[in-house]
Amino acid sequence: MWADGAYTGPLIDWARDWARKTLRLVVEIVQHRQAPYFTVLRRRWVVERTSAWITGHRRCVRDHERFRHHHEAMVRWSMIRITSRRLTPHQ
Repeated sequence: MWADGAYTGPLIDWARDWARKTLRLVVEIVQHRQAPYFTVLRRRWVVERTSAWITGHRRCVRDHERFRHHHEAMVRWSMIRITSRRLTPHQ
């Protein structure tokens, strides 16, 4: 599983531990390199694309939720909606 470089500190520690124990996944942080020229970052587009998909849903654009678990639920519902639309055949 890939995450943006902005996610650091206790949140990423918790996510790494949870993903490893629950889903048997490894969380890899995709960070910017300190280079004087443009460099392509491995898997960066996946993180950016997913963030763009999530912000396409109105309740996930800004931090309107009072509690963290409410926002987490909205992100989950957004991804369920995106995934189910992609898996169902077009009519």
